[in-house]
Amino acid sequence: MMTSLNFDAQDGILRSFSDAPPTHYTVKIQSLSLLTKNSLEKYESGDFEAGGYKWKLVFYPNGNKSRNVKDHISLYLVMSGANATQISREVYAVFRLFLLDQNKGNYLVLQEQNERRFHGMKLDWGFDQFLSQKAFTEASNGFLLDDTSVLGAEIFVCKERSTCKGECLSMVKDAVMYKHVWKIDNFSKLDAEFYDSKTFISGDQKWKIQLYPKGKGNGIGTHLSLYLALADPKSLPPGSKIYADFTLRILDQVNARHQFGKVNFWFSASNPECGWWRFITLGFLSQAGMGFLSKDTCTVEAEVTVHGISNAL
Repeated sequence: MMTSLNFDAQDGILRSFSDAPPTHYTVKIQSLSLLTKNSLEKYESGDFEAGGYKWKLVFYPNGNKSRNVKDHISLYLVMSGANATQISREVYAVFRLFLLDQNKGNYLVLQEQNERRFHGMKLDWGFDQFLSQKAFTEASNGFLLDDTSVLGAEIFVCKERSTCKGECLSMVKDAVMYKHVWKIDNFSKLDAEFYDSKTFISGDQKWKIQLYPKGKGNGIGTHLSLYLALADPKSLPPGSKIYADFTLRILDQVNARHQFGKVNFWFSASNPECGWWRFITLGFLSQAGMGFLSKDTCTVEAEVTVHGISNAL
């Protein structure tokens, strides 16, 4: 079997097949081709625990370009958690990374012969050339079926094991953009710190626009601040993330020279909003003849497209 896959010879790498699933973590990625279509060079899993430390998997479906990888997929194990870069101790670990053959129900497993040393200055180890693109995409090998792939990891630190957890990333095929228009009357009389638009739905998620008429953060007193936010982030299941691109726009109602910002972002319960402290200066906003405030009315638009949702299994 291994000969038929035409593995590249790489010193110090052990390849095998296992009927047993990974002990510590599994990542199922659906609509894999849409990662590339939506300019996602890599996918980072959520954190999981093994051996008393937190880890994550990082997958490059088209190879890690920063390491000049071509014609291969790249897969890495990364020590994570809020204080990973501040860890003073060195963690020696033996790890195995898995790729499911969905035809036979077993796993291709890659493991280095020697343990690896994880520490604050070197948080990641793995395989630049985990598998050739040709072998990965060949349907008879079963690694990529119906645009879906399943990855996994086992990490052994002090020989401890933990309960398997996982997540599932679902990219949205033919994602639909939703446009919400918010008309704000009597703008000059706004005296609260911020205002929320009515809730609207895009990609089965509830959103709102947040407007700070006198600014927020580094924009206080000089700029209007504008954000897109999840309307009910606490309702998200733990570990869930939403990948969306969006445009926020204040309309020039006279000259149609609108002020806008466009960005993409992973929204979650811990990061429920994204936007700009300094969206537009207060002077430019109120300047006569500009049209942003016509008859003391301001019109704000949001265009939101949800491209992917990652949920814990």
